[in-house]
Amino acid sequence: MLNKFSDTIYYLSNQDDRERPTLGLVCGNRYSLIIDSGNSPQHAKDFLREIEKLNVPPIKYVVITHAHWDHLLGVNEFDASVIVNSRTNEMIKEWQRLSYDDSSLQKYVTTNQMSAMCMKIIQTDMPNRDIFKLKSPDLIFENTLTLDLGNKVCILENIKSTHTDDSTIIYIPDEKVVFLGDCAYGTTTNSLFHYKQSLLLPMIKDIQKYDADMFLLGHESICDSNEMNIYWEELTTASQVVKSTSLENALESFKVENYRVPNDNELFFIKAFVNDHIIQSQ
Repeated sequence: MLNKFSDTIYYLSNQDDRERPTLGLVCGNRYSLIIDSGNSPQHAKDFLREIEKLNVPPIKYVVITHAHWDHLLGVNEFDASVIVNSRTNEMIKEWQRLSYDDSSLQKYVTTNQMSAMCMKIIQTDMPNRDIFKLKSPDLIFENTLTLDLGNKVCILENIKSTHTDDSTIIYIPDEKVVFLGDCAYGTTTNSLFHYKQSLLLPMIKDIQKYDADMFLLGHESICDSNEMNIYWEELTTASQVVKSTSLENALESFKVENYRVPNDNELFFIKAFVNDHIIQSQ
């Protein structure tokens, strides 16, 4: 079931148990735009089935926020122009080189090219996968791109991100809404979950320059500006005390600077920034 944010913006909520991220629909007077294509052809079909229940203009564009499988693998189901930034385009080429039969999928999992969950979803939700080939994007942009759907402007920007090197956000000015995809999250490298500390403040600056009241995220669905500000504050407070690979030093520094122990979120973030230092030192 689609959630109605406004008369022109809808979203399909994330389902963490099925690795399904939030998918967006923005409608202008002439055209509609999709944000992320889903984690499989079936996810995309479920989304399109819900859209068919609405009286909205034809879908002209599909914007992929980044080239992780759960946001990408449903793209073939959309009869629309696929838009990505140039870095996402290069990463899609890697997905296009893959084969999707059982033997190949198992090899990718064994060599850490693919998660076990990704393999399971592909095996369950991708018909004709032995001949499946991800289609190529139609429109590739470098930094920013503005689209007019008919009295509805969408601004796309490739921003710095603690999650991936190819994050695109989508801002709808008249609604003061930003679709963030997964850009505000951390990532896992060498089995260590971490936030890219050097990119944290540049990312926040890139996002906060937009006058936004509401934020749609890949795996939280929707947050208001107060919730996002708390998130940014906890992240930056945690980041400021991590200067080495020592968790003990970071925790002590936090107590000295904040006159308290970190809350659960801050502790999680501190450990993630320590992991980032460990990764950078390897």
